[in-house]
Amino acid sequence: MSNAGDRPAFPSRRDFLKTSTAAAVAAGFTRVPGAWAGGSDTIRVGVIGCGGRGTGAAANVLSAAPGVKLVAMGDAFRDRLEGSKAELLKDPKLAPMIEVTPERSFVGLDAFEKVIATDADYIILATPPGFRPEHLKAAVAAGKNVFAEKPLAVDGPGIRSVLETYEQAKAKNLAIVGGTQRRHGNGYIETIKRVHDGAIGELQAARCYWNQGALWNKPRQPEWSDLEWQMRNWLYFTWLSGDHIVEQHIHNLDVVNWAMDAHPVKALGLGGRQVRTGPEWGHIFDHFTVDYEYPNGAHLLSMCRQIPGAEGRVSEDLQGTLGACATSQDAKRYVITGKNAWRLDPEQVGVDPYVQEHTNLIASIRAGKPLNDLKTVAESTLTAIMGRMSAYTGQSVTWEQALGSKLALVPESGQLAWGPMPVPAVAEPGKTELV
Repeated sequence: MSNAGDRPAFPSRRDFLKTSTAAAVAAGFTRVPGAWAGGSDTIRVGVIGCGGRGTGAAANVLSAAPGVKLVAMGDAFRDRLEGSKAELLKDPKLAPMIEVTPERSFVGLDAFEKVIATDADYIILATPPGFRPEHLKAAVAAGKNVFAEKPLAVDGPGIRSVLETYEQAKAKNLAIVGGTQRRHGNGYIETIKRVHDGAIGELQAARCYWNQGALWNKPRQPEWSDLEWQMRNWLYFTWLSGDHIVEQHIHNLDVVNWAMDAHPVKALGLGGRQVRTGPEWGHIFDHFTVDYEYPNGAHLLSMCRQIPGAEGRVSEDLQGTLGACATSQDAKRYVITGKNAWRLDPEQVGVDPYVQEHTNLIASIRAGKPLNDLKTVAESTLTAIMGRMSAYTGQSVTWEQALGSKLALVPESGQLAWGPMPVPAVAEPGKTELV
């Protein structure tokens, strides 16, 4: 990535907005046989990572457009794969589109390679995010179109790998969409379009939040190795999730980057581990607050926490010289106040964005005009990583420091084995080094 002042190398968020909207319109057109590289109008899907999000994404893509089939599945654990398949087959609307035979069901740390090696031409990547850069690289090398769940990486080296993959995908004319589904929701599209058209004037400040209670946790079983325990509880290990500021809060940070039409240049954050202090919670923090500075001098107050009993809030707020806007996917609230006041009727929110993002991606493939938002989602992922780095170390972190970081959290795939894997110490601001 370049510095904020050197923007031509990056696709404009306005450009991506236009492309996404055009793809959504194209989805309503008659399908054109042979309109994509597979030579057939049928989209053959392979899913890598069969947990809750992978299962959800499989259901979403099968609901997104006609002529879609699920033909392959892979996961590190057999019970996850079989459970996912059974869950999908229970839906009578989806079952006829599922053609996953035992020969196309792959288990193990190398399952991703086996799914990619099938004739699936649309790969869903839904494993823990630490694996995303390697899986993206392999899928694009094999010439596959990709839906990649967010975030795209957990560290600077991972982001650099993703940027290389972006260039390769662009050269091969492949389609890739990241799972920042707010960019495909009508409420956000309509609101951000008005912001970009000047409805609230020049942006001066922003706030965004993902504050909620605790998430699931799977008690360790005697037969589990260290690696299996960590992978089954991937949320709580930074090498797998990036911490919840990266894995979850990326959604809100992405909205602000989209609205700002820029990424931050600096972050100064704080955070800690106040409530989830036991070893069953791995070594991540349970709260973060980060001040992000953008190229125009605007600041973003970013806050996220996972603490039971605390007040919940998932939303974004923007302040401009002519007014303000407030957005919330959960509350279906899309409001502009001030000189150009506007409110989207909740009835006009439209199609589920988790489905729409697949509809848009499929439409772009069939139209021969592939969407590729890998850089955009990489920017938002690095925004979150930059905030975590600052909170972990107690130091301010620039964009260049985050992108150039030498700290590789994820072991090489060949080094992973079902055995011992020590848990890193909890980060201590002021002691943990910025690398």
